[in-house]
Amino acid sequence: MNQVLNFITSNQEIIYTVILMIFVGIEIIEKVPSVLHTPLMSGANAIHGVVIIGAIIVMGKAEQDNYLALALGFIAVLLGTLNVVGGFVVTDRMLEMFKKKK
Repeated sequence: MNQVLNFITSNQEIIYTVILMIFVGIEIIEKVPSVLHTPLMSGANAIHGVVIIGAIIVMGKAEQDNYLALALGFIAVLLGTLNVVGGFVVTDRMLEMFKKKK
């Protein structure tokens, strides 16, 4: 329990920043019209390419016996790839809505 309290006290500014970012993000998303949600979310999902590259770098720099870093890196690559592909699939479906039917 002391380790948790020490972690919280030593990283207090970061914790407050993350909480503030959550509230600001919720407020910004609530103000966006529903018509713009799909293109904004698909664009945000495409940004996860940076997460994939970062996870690959983490996995490459990790020692072979550091299974935690390797597992977290693998999970980040997997989830980031799914998010990127999902973003492009959503964008493709959105663009098909605006095509004229044959």
